[in-house]
Amino acid sequence: MNKMKNKNFIYKGLAITFFTGLSFSNIACSDSYLDDVKNSGSFNTDLYFQNEQQSFSALISVYDGLRKYSSGFENTVTFFNAGSDDFYSGGGSSNDGAGIQGMNNYMINPNTMPASYWRDYYQGIARANLLIERVPGASMSEDLKKRYTAEAKVLRSLYYFELLRMFGNIPLILKTVKFDDDYWNVPQAKPSEVYAQIESDIIAAIPDLMMAPSISDKGRITQGTARAILGKIYLYDKKMPEAAAQFAQVNGTPGGTSQYGYKLVSNYADLFKVGPETSDPYKFSTESILEVMHTNKGSSDWGFWGQGKDEGNSINVMVGPRSYSLKNIPNNDAPDIYSGWAFNTVTENLVSFMQGDPRLNVTVFDAKALVTAGKITYAPAFADTGYFLNKYLPTNALKSSLPGPAELNFRQNYIAIRLADTYLMEAEALGGAGGRAQALLDAVRARVGLAPVPVSLQAIKDERRRELAGEGHRWFDLVRWGDAPSKLAFKGFKANKNEILPIPFNELPNTAMHQNPGY
Repeated sequence: MNKMKNKNFIYKGLAITFFTGLSFSNIACSDSYLDDVKNSGSFNTDLYFQNEQQSFSALISVYDGLRKYSSGFENTVTFFNAGSDDFYSGGGSSNDGAGIQGMNNYMINPNTMPASYWRDYYQGIARANLLIERVPGASMSEDLKKRYTAEAKVLRSLYYFELLRMFGNIPLILKTVKFDDDYWNVPQAKPSEVYAQIESDIIAAIPDLMMAPSISDKGRITQGTARAILGKIYLYDKKMPEAAAQFAQVNGTPGGTSQYGYKLVSNYADLFKVGPETSDPYKFSTESILEVMHTNKGSSDWGFWGQGKDEGNSINVMVGPRSYSLKNIPNNDAPDIYSGWAFNTVTENLVSFMQGDPRLNVTVFDAKALVTAGKITYAPAFADTGYFLNKYLPTNALKSSLPGPAELNFRQNYIAIRLADTYLMEAEALGGAGGRAQALLDAVRARVGLAPVPVSLQAIKDERRRELAGEGHRWFDLVRWGDAPSKLAFKGFKANKNEILPIPFNELPNTAMHQNPGY
């Protein structure tokens, strides 16, 4: 079979992503730019990008990739939580989700690695490439063209960064792929080349971005968002002075309000509260730098769940205890939880580590204690510890009032980057030493009423574990620090292998790409 016939007959996830028509969205803005998104299906992109409305719709389709953090069964937060020392996979059984179970016990391989972690980000990149090429020809103001292009470049850089963190060795594709391109021989780029590209793209984009969003622009990329993403990329690229410089602009005076309006919220628990459907005061707080919008207004359903068109937060139902029920006793003050799927059960190690910390009860739901007190019952599932992730626990009060299965339409936003995170990343980039690093660490602790401790890299590592537990960062932190082989040995983590994931099997046949070492 010759190469042209291969192109016609070999199924190829990434090729499909880049070759086919892209689904854009029609937007009716209300509380924020992502509310009321309706998907209009595939179309001929040659006839698109004629005006501002079409270009804006295309831009929102690039933003849709952010929901990979927290939408669908294959969201990155629960997946990487399961690989850390803070959580087990959980779920109904040891066979409940081959990918998340394989991440938990490090038996994951190219056949069980969910392909969506590769394809979904490349789809976001393909949409960004198309917008960057076509927006210059649209009928709209030059300033808006620059801003839309800048937003798309930052998002494309973020998606490449996530692919780098997961897979290490990835193709770098910066233009739309035509059907007659020799896509199949696109090689994997050196990680250093990808880092150089995405760092330079963000630097070039920053001047064309908003300083601060208007009410209708909440959730979009601003200069502060871009600098935080760039600082994080520099940190992983081991460019510590450059990372510290970007974070310093984002963070401002520790404990104060930065030039972009960022400030730690006074009550830690408010970061994970959900307000009324009509106007939620907890969304887009002063601490939020990159926030993923979720809504029940899209009436997400099983037919398109996890395909980029669903708008609910899937972490919620995934982490709830199974068959949860309140006992009928007087003055029962146990929370009224919507029964979930029991993923990401909390390790006893994390509970012990957080003893005495004011953030423990915000982070961990102690179902075991409530069972003992006769207040609740639930059905223990796989890897049950009696402890569940409280930050995203679904409650019956948050059940959607609109059409669509309740479990697919929780509307809690996910904050991918927040100020306490960038405080601690800056302190790390400063080498865990000096007056500013001390002040950054102190500010995170003071917010929850904790006294200062002497700053050091270990103190920063410990603070990140407590402050950000369950938010999807711990596994990447352990790998970045080189601590994963020791901290995750009890789960089967192997050094010089499990720091990156296997490339999904179907992405490799008849291409120039090679599988990652050890897989």
